Amino acid sequence: MAQIRMYCTRSCPYCQRAERLLKKRGVKQIEKIDLGGDRKRWQAMEQETGRNTVPQIYIGTVHVGGFDELAELDRSGRLKTLLSQ
Repeated sequence: MAQIRMYCTRSCPYCQRAERLLKKRGVKQIEKIDLGGDRKRWQAMEQETGRNTVPQIYIGTVHVGGFDELAELDRSGRLKTLLSQ
């Protein structure tokens, strides 16, 4: 199973939904990077991803995007393929 990394905050409902979806698809471990008010970490995430919202999800080396993109991958069946790499 591919390694999962997710930029998140504890209070973000989309972060929680993304985690639930990934676990539903068999992911056992998610490296969560809690940005929780840390402006420097947030800026680093923005530079890395080109986005300013959470969650920002990586499956292996692929930047998936946020929850909407993750859910679309799941609906299309491509999430399973990404997770198995």
